[in-house]
Amino acid sequence: MKKTTLLLPLLTLLAACNSGDQAKSPDQTLAQSWPQIEAAGKGQPVSMLMWMGDPLINKYMSAYVKPEVQRRYGIDLQIAAGQGSQIVQTLAAELQAGQPSEADLVWINGETFYQLRQVDALLGPFVKKLPNAALLDLDNPFISTDFQQPIAGMEAPWGNVQLNFIYDSARVANPPNSFAELPAFVRAHPGQFTIPNEFTGMTLLKSWMIALSGQPKLFQGKFDEAVYDQWSGELWQVINQNRRYFWKEGRTFPEQLAPLHQLFANGEVAFTFSNNDAEVDNKVNQKVFPATARAYVPAPGTIRNSHYLGIVRGARHPEAAMLVINFLLSPEAQLKKMDPNVWGDHTVLDLAALTPAQRRQFRQLPSRRYAPRRENLTGLALQEPDPEYMTRLFKDFRTYVIEGQAIGK
Repeated sequence: MKKTTLLLPLLTLLAACNSGDQAKSPDQTLAQSWPQIEAAGKGQPVSMLMWMGDPLINKYMSAYVKPEVQRRYGIDLQIAAGQGSQIVQTLAAELQAGQPSEADLVWINGETFYQLRQVDALLGPFVKKLPNAALLDLDNPFISTDFQQPIAGMEAPWGNVQLNFIYDSARVANPPNSFAELPAFVRAHPGQFTIPNEFTGMTLLKSWMIALSGQPKLFQGKFDEAVYDQWSGELWQVINQNRRYFWKEGRTFPEQLAPLHQLFANGEVAFTFSNNDAEVDNKVNQKVFPATARAYVPAPGTIRNSHYLGIVRGARHPEAAMLVINFLLSPEAQLKKMDPNVWGDHTVLDLAALTPAQRRQFRQLPSRRYAPRRENLTGLALQEPDPEYMTRLFKDFRTYVIEGQAIGK
């Protein structure tokens, strides 16, 4: 993650948006009725921190969401880059200083959600206040549970995705159909495979570790040290036995996903990955990936999870943030976001809760051309394990693979 010093431009931008405003207490905010929230939120600015690593996501927010919330509510939505530990460090520092937050709204999930709850940096159970929350598919455990943590109204589901492999069908006629086949494929195609040392790469490692165990239920519930030690040990053994066949002979690994995407686009590696099971369509449409790029999920499956929107405990404009989130959960905003030509992010709405006309619109969305249809992935979806598994994988991948230390030393 970026060092805290890199947060200064971000904080300056947000401070300019928020200067002169006073924050309500969480209890005062959550005690209001929806009409009161609407009245208090209209005409206010909202500062949002989010991952900004994809041009189409950025375009969805800047060209569609930003003007729509301005038109509907007079809200000036200001967006700045921020994710993961960067957000946690910023909000924790503000809390420690006893200052209102320079951010109102954050895009989060998983370990970030866990860490923000540990430092009490989130507003509280606000989701039930949103009229569009009635449309959420909260009976779906891939939506109502975030890395084994009940969301409990503390964050609002925004989109649902699944890790997939992306390959060039012009160069790879028969990609490995399963994780069990992956090592042999890597050995037979030296230099064509690598693992990014970031969130998507860790999701790949979690999926691979669960596949090695053959028992996904072992990873449900709280972090289990014995389970992790056994199956991460198996994982590091498999990777280290084959790493000399990786890209650059396994001497280095991409630290971000974008460089791996570029290596794939340039034909230097045969595979890249995405946490969005429709991203391959986006990248082909942008002419970033070749038209021969295809996506799939190897057996026995990969991690499926949701990403969420949270409101900061010390937000200066929490009511306006709720208006923005309620719009983002609206059928029209979710429909546009799910279009593979726009973003391809799968909806978190229960289509049965929509009107017949709205359901028809979702069913008439353009089909994915290069990615598997979502209904074909149902039997290949694995639940996210406890956040500690990802935290440990980050640390141990660097220790036992990148640095090459002996396991157990």
